[in-house]
Amino acid sequence: MDEVDGYDEAICPVDYEHEGMILDDEISATIVRPLPHGAKLHAFVDASFSGTVLDLPFLCKMNRIGSFGWKDHRQRRAGYKGTSGGIAVCISACDDKDGKAASKSALTYSFLQVMQDVPKLTYGRLLNAMLFTIQWAKAGKIELKGQDLARTTSQQYAQEPQLSSSEKFDISTKLFII
Repeated sequence: MDEVDGYDEAICPVDYEHEGMILDDEISATIVRPLPHGAKLHAFVDASFSGTVLDLPFLCKMNRIGSFGWKDHRQRRAGYKGTSGGIAVCISACDDKDGKAASKSALTYSFLQVMQDVPKLTYGRLLNAMLFTIQWAKAGKIELKGQDLARTTSQQYAQEPQLSSSEKFDISTKLFII
């Protein structure tokens, strides 16, 4: 078993009924593991159950007091999760066990809005700003580029962006550069 929760994540492409889903193990083997030294991959996955869809070894989580910390998602019995020297970073819509991404691409819209409004962000500031933007849109205080999240009253649609990476880093000081 190579997953902390015991389940593989998957992407369902438009032809998945005929060709099948794309498992996180396949995604990792195809675009993460081959990353050579000096290469950097940023992936944005605005989908349900997408927290660790790249199968990266480290997940950055916010604790109860609002501080971020890294959790090791490597399993002792699993194979290597990582790159061939490069860096892979994934920002996903929600945790692996959450189907919260059904809120009309809120991750994508919040990312675009934050990137337009706030220059020179650190990863931590980006995550906080995206979460803040989604919460304000949910409360009806702002609009996410045509998305009316305020109409969606169910808590299940309150996305919480997730950050995973091939290596740990200080998200409060490392600048987000793509």
